[in-house]
Amino acid sequence: MSSPYGPQNAPAGDVGAALLMIDSRLKSIHSGTVEGDTEQRELIEQFTASMDAKGAHDVLDGACTIIYMFMVWLRGAHEDHGKDVIEYVVPNLVASMRMMPMSIRPEAIPTMAGLVIAAGTGLSPNLWRKQYGGWTEAEMTPLEATAFLLAEHINRITDDPDFATRLISDALARTDEI
Repeated sequence: MSSPYGPQNAPAGDVGAALLMIDSRLKSIHSGTVEGDTEQRELIEQFTASMDAKGAHDVLDGACTIIYMFMVWLRGAHEDHGKDVIEYVVPNLVASMRMMPMSIRPEAIPTMAGLVIAAGTGLSPNLWRKQYGGWTEAEMTPLEATAFLLAEHINRITDDPDFATRLISDALARTDEI
């Protein structure tokens, strides 16, 4: 039975821009340099300031699409080992977010966990979230952190610091060929 919250009913958004932001954050954190982090932050701020409301919404949808794609990959990887993706990914994600109280308010964590569970069960994260109302500004950083933490989790599983980015880039390249 098809769900109205299925990914086929969701806009993909600007996956490329969302991936650029996530990849940039991954590289910044792994570089370990404060200067790079400051420069990175300024570039992201300039980029987001140049967007209109539709552009920002498209990047938000793109981030949700990436979260969905990450969870599809993680679900397949866990099922190959007879494991449940929700059981292994969500507690790790929640624990990581709880260690980030300056960036992620505690009340945002259940929403992000629900978003990941929705994606892990085959539902569109942005449509799942939309049923509870519009996105709030307080959820933007937790959403970015969710995508980042999932990418980091994938990169650790594969022992490849660029695997998650390549996963999405390759999928984008395949859609361009169609």
